[in-house]
Amino acid sequence: MDAYTENPRTNVLSIVSLVTSILGLAVVPIILGHISLAQIRRTGEQGRVMAVIGLVIGYLSLLGYLIVIAIAVAVFASRGMSGS
Repeated sequence: MDAYTENPRTNVLSIVSLVTSILGLAVVPIILGHISLAQIRRTGEQGRVMAVIGLVIGYLSLLGYLIVIAIAVAVFASRGMSGS
């Protein structure tokens, strides 16, 4: 056995995906999460869990934003049709 065993590095994009998803961005963590998962598969780096968490939070944020936009459009459309 070697006296020094190198630990696999953590994928930087998986960290950035997690951080940007926590900050409430939606599209950025989704893109970075998918890219980091592909890199992790290819290179064997660590960080898969962070990438997946970033993806989940990113997709949930995107869904939340789409729901808010749909509600806002419905409210403004109904006010516009009532003539107020």
